[in-house]
Amino acid sequence: MPLASLRVTTSSRTSVLPVGRQMQAAIEGKVRRDGLLLVSVPHTTCAVTLNEPESGLLDDFARALERLVPWGGPYAHNVGAEDNAAAHVRANLIGHQVLVPVVGGRLQVGVWQDVLLIECDGPRTRTVEARLLADGASG
Repeated sequence: MPLASLRVTTSSRTSVLPVGRQMQAAIEGKVRRDGLLLVSVPHTTCAVTLNEPESGLLDDFARALERLVPWGGPYAHNVGAEDNAAAHVRANLIGHQVLVPVVGGRLQVGVWQDVLLIECDGPRTRTVEARLLADGASG
C-alpha cells in the first residue's frame, strides 16, 4: 500500500510536470523517520525523474524526446488501435521510479531539483505513488 498517491491530469501528448510540492503535501504528517521515498508511476507510457522545473527546460525535455523517439517512427507495436510505441520507448528510457531522501518528513532535493512527471501518451490522468523505505537508524 502506498504511503501517498497523487492523481495528476496532463493536458497534452507529451508534457513534463513538477509534482514535488504535491508529493510533499501528500506525505506531510505521515513520515516520522528519515529514509528514502520511492516515487513511482504504475504506467507503461509515463515516467518520473528528478531535474530542474524551469519552464523552458521542461519544454526542452519534450522537444528532445520528439527528436530522440519521434512519433512517426516505423514501430512494430503500432498496429491496429495501438499507435503509441514511441510513448512506451520514451517512458522506458527515462524510467518509472526515483528515490528521494527524506529527512524530518521533508523531501531532500537540491535547490534546483523537483520530482518531474513525464507524460508520454497524454492527455491522461496519471497516478504517482510514494512508498517510504525507512533506514531504521532514526526515529
